Amino acid sequence: MGSGWHEWPLMIFTVFGQCVAGGFIVLALALMKGSLSREQQQRVVMSMFGLWVLMGIGFVASTLHLGSPLRAFNSLNRVGASSLSNEIASGAVFFAIGGLGWLLAVVNKLPQGLRSLWLVVTMVLGVVFVWMMARVYSTIDTVPTWYSVWTPVSFFLTLFIGGPLLGCLLLRLAGVEGWAMRLLPAVTLLALLVSAVVTVMQGSELATIHSSVQQAAALVPDYGSLMSWRLVAIALALACWVAPQLKGYQPALPLLSLAFVLAVAGELIGRGVFYGLHMTVGMAVAS
Repeated sequence: MGSGWHEWPLMIFTVFGQCVAGGFIVLALALMKGSLSREQQQRVVMSMFGLWVLMGIGFVASTLHLGSPLRAFNSLNRVGASSLSNEIASGAVFFAIGGLGWLLAVVNKLPQGLRSLWLVVTMVLGVVFVWMMARVYSTIDTVPTWYSVWTPVSFFLTLFIGGPLLGCLLLRLAGVEGWAMRLLPAVTLLALLVSAVVTVMQGSELATIHSSVQQAAALVPDYGSLMSWRLVAIALALACWVAPQLKGYQPALPLLSLAFVLAVAGELIGRGVFYGLHMTVGMAVAS
């Protein structure tokens, strides 16, 4: 029993991967909107470097979970048949296509028509990556605490919570402002409200799941307090993000950075709880 912190490499990989997928969608939509000057577009493209740094950190963390980086290649042996192989493959393709297109765009070797295609394809690959991550866990019927609709819902909620904030941070870093950026906090706020409902419903469901030797609710005794801290951290992130806008100006980069750190910290708490709910002993049933 515990809070799942022993799975910190997977916590980093999944949370960072989902935030990067969401952040890329925000930046891609900004580039495709057509209202940015050529100079602004290039600055936005340059700011995408932050996405690939986070994605790289996530992949490095995932190899630590395997014990040896060389085992990462073995995990690709069953692409199409194994959820784990599909996850690694989809993530690698997302990273490769996104990173290669970004590099070509940075050196101005990507024609405008191909740039739009690259943005659309990479957005789709990011969503597929998050879906494949969710399927690694939601298809394991012997782990009833994961074999649930709440697993994919929670993974996509991280995309909608961290992605808009990361995208906004990188857009501000690129010097982009505008009314559309004021819509991004609304997306994260809505995701936070849905997440609060999911937390309550999942907590109620845990009381009905048990095996011959343990109760699911006992796996993470501090489920309620940990998830409350998660919601508080994300709410504080939103406050840092929205408060300056209520006064009529955009939040400063240090404040946005703090907001993103708080949001990621909240999602890491939630992901730690998720891994802590892993049931491994006995025949599990739902009453």
